Amino acid sequence: MPKSKEYNTDTGSGQVADSGLKYKKVFCRPEGLKDVTFRFCTGCGHGLIHRLIAETVDSFGIREKTIGIAPVGCAVFAYDYFNFDILEVAHGRPPAAATGLKRVLPDRIIFSYQGDGDLAAIGTAEIIHAANRGENITVIFVNNATYGMTGGQMAPTTILGQKTTTTPKGRNFSIDGYPLKVSELLSTLDGPKYITRVSVDSPRNILSAKKAVSKAFLNQIEEKGFSFVEILSSCPTDWEMSPEESADWIRDTMMKVFPLGVFKDVS
Repeated sequence: MPKSKEYNTDTGSGQVADSGLKYKKVFCRPEGLKDVTFRFCTGCGHGLIHRLIAETVDSFGIREKTIGIAPVGCAVFAYDYFNFDILEVAHGRPPAAATGLKRVLPDRIIFSYQGDGDLAAIGTAEIIHAANRGENITVIFVNNATYGMTGGQMAPTTILGQKTTTTPKGRNFSIDGYPLKVSELLSTLDGPKYITRVSVDSPRNILSAKKAVSKAFLNQIEEKGFSFVEILSSCPTDWEMSPEESADWIRDTMMKVFPLGVFKDVS
């Protein structure tokens, strides 16, 4: 009988007792995340995006000088999960708050974490003018094409034909207008330095999203100016889909309206 493989917890070396085998540690919780369980819905992309941000903050060694800003919506739970300062502000106002913080505390790394109902609706003026001024902040924009926290109503990014609690027959352009493409809109302004759209629907795209988040934070560290990362994310609960179906819907439907790519990079 082979010897039992028991992890040597006394040394933490990863060596298996009495076997000569060793394990290589390839996964751990970032220091930028608290040791708590996410309460996001199953299949929600927020947990993945939180991890990408936390890993980025850890990689640059800026945890003690980072301040995140979260508004109303599912984004508001950020203060429960990130292991650094989080400021909660009114719906749609993170870019304005980030502007004030960065100007008063220029040595801090300031980022906003916003959903589409927040940034692309009540916060439209704030994001446009912060971008146009070229504020040296980082904006993480989570686009799941719905109001996630409040019941799945139509958001500015809801696509044509998409059913929501306020568009039960699907979004109709003649009544509701067209989905707002924020990255394309902001890329027409002179102020922004980096604007990109990524997704967390697959391992490959998650890696690309991490690179985009890292670049957006690095731009701020190097004082290059305004960076904006739009992330396509799933909301299985409000979409009434399984997590697998949600990932497929992002790829097969959502990306046709919101194509991935870099829209501006002059950093």
